[in-house]
Amino acid sequence: MQSPIPSTITNYLIDSLPRQDRVSFLADCETIDLVFGEVITEPCGRILHVFFPLDCFISLIANLSESEQLEVAMVGSEGMYGMPLILGLDKSPLRAMVQGAGQALRMPAAVFCHHLEQSPAIEALLKRYLFVLMHQLTRVAACTHFHQVEARLARWLLMTQDRAHSDQLHLTHEFLAMMLGVRRAGITLAAMALQARGLIHYHRGDITVVNRAGLIEASCGCYVADRELYTRLLEEPA
Repeated sequence: MQSPIPSTITNYLIDSLPRQDRVSFLADCETIDLVFGEVITEPCGRILHVFFPLDCFISLIANLSESEQLEVAMVGSEGMYGMPLILGLDKSPLRAMVQGAGQALRMPAAVFCHHLEQSPAIEALLKRYLFVLMHQLTRVAACTHFHQVEARLARWLLMTQDRAHSDQLHLTHEFLAMMLGVRRAGITLAAMALQARGLIHYHRGDITVVNRAGLIEASCGCYVADRELYTRLLEEPA
């Protein structure tokens, strides 16, 4: 479903572009509504469009089999989906699935590649973001191996809260187990522990972040490391 481009853009990457580049870029975008659970691209599928989330967010999932899936990155209003195009590739190595419904700016892949060729500012910004995304991917691999489920769940809830722009999250244990690559029982115990510490409130799939500062303290250091890298490369002057 398409709708007019909002007058106030809330995607940080697009907001960061020089005005002339931003105006030209937005002229080739359309705003669409993304639905929870919608699969944008399957592994090895061709990337037909790039997406710049506004108030939605997209999970990038490594899919070994139907029963072996793990979220390895998350894209919200801080980033974009379609990064292989920057490397001259039009295939996705991961499944891209809408995790949070909402609006996104969409651009055809060929048009996006044309903007990359024409604008050094766009290319430079997105290469920095590509590095941040690569860091997130590698960090998740190490985090999954070394860190406890409770700390990983805290980190994941913080990442989701950042991209949902809300303290209220609707996430079932089954969905959380798939995203974190653990058994449902492990998610139940971790959620109960965070609730017992007064950090979240959980009831039938509805999670409320009650104490964000405490949740950051309970999370592994990966959350803060990701935020610091993003700030250093994308928010501070180059």
